[in-house]
Amino acid sequence: MHLHKFEKIWLIFGVAMLIVFLSTVGVSAFYLGNQPPSCLATIDPQKVDETAPFNKPGLKKVEGKDWDYELVFVASAFNYNPGQVQIPKGAKVKVIATTKDVVHGFEIAGTNVNMMLEPGYISEYVTTFNKPGEYTLLCNEYCGAGHHMMTSKIEVVE
Repeated sequence: MHLHKFEKIWLIFGVAMLIVFLSTVGVSAFYLGNQPPSCLATIDPQKVDETAPFNKPGLKKVEGKDWDYELVFVASAFNYNPGQVQIPKGAKVKVIATTKDVVHGFEIAGTNVNMMLEPGYISEYVTTFNKPGEYTLLCNEYCGAGHHMMTSKIEVVE
């Protein structure tokens, strides 16, 4: 088989770029320790209402941690509990969420908070709310006929 000179050049260039890309991903994954979330925290979906901290969802001030507040959410059929929360501006918040029934999305519009809630698993995300205003919490994973009504409101106050 005869390959033209330019075909050989492009073939070598493509293979070299593939090696560079895979090397970068490998170094990032193993040397720097970047890994996907492990979902090690589990919960019995039928006992969410009886298990702390999900038995009292909402915002709680914490001491001695790397964050100022814990914001606990429970998703269920077309509903987030709590339905409305006020957070002080500049607060570092650990969002802890789970679901009781099916897979739900958890996106706070206008921020970088975006998680998938799966029955039996606890999802966590730490963020800081620096801009005052109202943020809408949306379900971005289709969960049934009432999916479009599944929202909550987070108000960041001065």
